Amino acid sequence: MSALKDEVDRQIALMREGCVDFYGESELRERLEGALRKKRPLRVKLGLDPSSPDIHLGHGVVLSKLRCFQDLGHTPIFLVGDFTARIGDPSGRKKTRPALDEEAVRANATTYVEQASQFLDVERAEIRFNSEWMGKMSPEDFIVLCSRYTVARLLERDDFARRYKGGEPISVHELLYPLVQAYDSVALEADVELGGSDQTFNLLVGREIQRDYGQAPQAVITHPLLVGVDGSEKMSKSLGNAIGIREAPEEMYGQLMSISDVLMTEYYRILGVRDEEVTALGMEVSSDDDPLGRKHQLAAALVARFHGAAGAERGAEHFRKVVQRKQLPDDLAETTLALDGADEMGLLEILERLSLTQSRGEARRLVSQGAVHVDQTRVADPTLRLGAGSYLLKVGKRRFARLQLRP
Repeated sequence: MSALKDEVDRQIALMREGCVDFYGESELRERLEGALRKKRPLRVKLGLDPSSPDIHLGHGVVLSKLRCFQDLGHTPIFLVGDFTARIGDPSGRKKTRPALDEEAVRANATTYVEQASQFLDVERAEIRFNSEWMGKMSPEDFIVLCSRYTVARLLERDDFARRYKGGEPISVHELLYPLVQAYDSVALEADVELGGSDQTFNLLVGREIQRDYGQAPQAVITHPLLVGVDGSEKMSKSLGNAIGIREAPEEMYGQLMSISDVLMTEYYRILGVRDEEVTALGMEVSSDDDPLGRKHQLAAALVARFHGAAGAERGAEHFRKVVQRKQLPDDLAETTLALDGADEMGLLEILERLSLTQSRGEARRLVSQGAVHVDQTRVADPTLRLGAGSYLLKVGKRRFARLQLRP
């Protein structure tokens, strides 16, 4: 009995590590003890909506905790929210977010499982898509689900309450999001659900809906939100402040070097970067009196997690050469675009087609910020068009392209 209690204590301590809140801890302790006796692993759910093509470092916080549960012998459930992505999670939103169509969601979800394999042993994980059950739910079943919660209680949620008080519109489909997320826990019979601290309301609704469907309520473990590279908003691809785990080593390293010293400390803490990771790369751990050295070590350690030691060295060398010494990258290949009978092509279109920006909207914003150069001349006019010829393009401090525009 003492050995069992010690194991329960050990596992609960690991589950609690780095979390913000742990709801239902005492209930889970009892459930865990019974699960260990019967050798039945807990079912641990983490859902991510494919609202963009990339998993980013912020997602990595909860994915790492899901891996912790897997290492403890429990069943990790990686839920791709292909149904909920079409509703759009309103958490933290000041206005209704545009709904994604089915094709866009499917395209975004294509590589989610492969990206999750950076954290999980996906061969020993349960990979699910919530369209499996939500796509088959009858209108009658959906009405029954909606009947289990009141509008008044939904409007208690902070972001809904702020919007309602401020006269901002709230679409009906947004009110349904917490209920659909909660029903996912019913369909999966989850013992535990993980999420960011901004998901607390949704996750707790899951506990109540499970009770209504005759299930034991899941424990809820929330984790701190990782602030994006802008230093103000939570990391999000839609806000343009995220570092995707698939980004090239050079880009990832440079983005991490751009964050503030205060944010660097938070990244060390929330992402769990340890001194052992730094020394494993052959680097001597810098003191807190050397913030630049500490930032280089943060960048190297995080790049190495996804690209190995060689990728970390590539990123460091690229940063030293391009940002610190202001030289051109060694591997700057030339890309050719055809004008297809036109006399010119718009700069914003060019930047998007060369993947120097994610969209023309981002390209326009960067031009207005003075961050775009053509042949070492800063561009001020977003309507600039380029004719046939050769060009050197630079976006920000780290993104370059040699372009050949042909008739």
